Amino acid sequence: MHVHLVGVSGTGMGALAILFREAGHDVSGSDTSFDPPIGPALEAAGVRCQHGFDRAHLEPVPDLIVVGNVVRRDNPEATAIRERDLKATSMSGALREIFLRGRRPLIVAGTHGKTTTSAMCAWILACAELEPGYFIGGLPKNFPSGAAIGSTKRRLLGGGKPAPFVVEGDEYDAVYWHKKPKFLDYLGGAAGERSADDVVIVTSVERDHIDIYPDDASYDAAFIALAKATPKGGLIVCDAGQRRAADLMAANADARVVFYALERDETGPHTPSWLGAPSTIGANGMQTFDLYAGGVSCGRFSMTSPGAHNVRNAVAAIAACAEGFDVPITTGRKAMATFEGVRRRQDLIGEPGGVRVYDDFAHHPTAVTETLGALRARHPEGKLFAVFEPRSATACRSIHQDAYSRSFAAADRVLFAPLGRTNIPDAERLDLRRLASELGHKAEATDSVDAILARIVAEAHAGDTVALLSNGAFGGLHARLLAALSSRPSEEIASAP
Repeated sequence: MHVHLVGVSGTGMGALAILFREAGHDVSGSDTSFDPPIGPALEAAGVRCQHGFDRAHLEPVPDLIVVGNVVRRDNPEATAIRERDLKATSMSGALREIFLRGRRPLIVAGTHGKTTTSAMCAWILACAELEPGYFIGGLPKNFPSGAAIGSTKRRLLGGGKPAPFVVEGDEYDAVYWHKKPKFLDYLGGAAGERSADDVVIVTSVERDHIDIYPDDASYDAAFIALAKATPKGGLIVCDAGQRRAADLMAANADARVVFYALERDETGPHTPSWLGAPSTIGANGMQTFDLYAGGVSCGRFSMTSPGAHNVRNAVAAIAACAEGFDVPITTGRKAMATFEGVRRRQDLIGEPGGVRVYDDFAHHPTAVTETLGALRARHPEGKLFAVFEPRSATACRSIHQDAYSRSFAAADRVLFAPLGRTNIPDAERLDLRRLASELGHKAEATDSVDAILARIVAEAHAGDTVALLSNGAFGGLHARLLAALSSRPSEEIASAP
């Protein structure tokens, strides 16, 4: 079967293209650019990458066309699909109809932590020899790609239930003609299969995607729909420390709800069955934590992904795999000790001249806070540079203006790139100069990526850490910075006095 994906360079669409290739299909995909890491991953998988959008990409007519949610109605290929009445579906629709049939999904939803938690779940299930399929909006370092079919055979463990399939469940809408959250397409309950035993993780609910959720109520409604659509025979694993998420799940779910939290979280009426107690980050960068299940100690765990937020992710993943798939906790411990993380999540991409350069996807204020806090704890020595590019529809708006003023506290130097979107009304735009002023002398709102590059090259010394925070390509800054720092004369990279 020839499958063509319109808008293939998104992390989700790229992962789907790789799934189709693994299934043996002929796959092509069109987009405006094929930047790393997804571009090289597509080429390596054998996807025919077609630059730009053109009606000619639909000749000969593909057997199936998948349209990404970034594709607008007036896209040339989308227009040709309607005019010619060609067979087309959304990413979530294709995943459900072709890859989730006969599988038992584990859906990871929430504002924060979806990608890392999904990768942790897939790795735990793999270590348990359950041969999971997975569909993750990122590139887990433990796997060759962000997607795999896994086993399609029924497993004997757990009464002969179908093999698991881990899905990162995004609340963004599916496609321009189906304006519903993608995660609803993955649930058995969405098709009326109330006896299904799907497993759902809800990490958090903090308003995001302002372009489709104009207020808190509309954002909450998406997660209320998730709670109600989860089959009665299923399981929801929710962070009790995220009270908004916990309240929504407790009030609206027919499925069994199990709560997890971290020590000292304020959980209100929601008693956590699973509790993580973060310990120190060692000199080798290992994050340790103690785990309790039902009040009973499960011992100490360790992992290479630092920060309290990653302990939350780990507790969620261990709880979901243990309660939903009967995975022994000892297997969860071994899996966490060998979990290598995800590209673009506290991803150390180089240490030119002794300057550590990290790539991270963080763009929501909470994610920025957690990421910088974790890096500061991991590298207490030297200066921490936070370099932030607001790109998403939410990040470019002033909705989080005040929250951002508190998000960069852990950084010694903060550099802001220009807003990644130019179509935001002036009254709604994030005011970067005001933000820099509120942060004081350590912050600067720059006018270009070139200016950021020049500042870091001039100011960073051996022993310092640079965190590049962007959910996009950041104008190629990653590679340019590594090259520029590598080429500096040795006297310019000595440790600062």
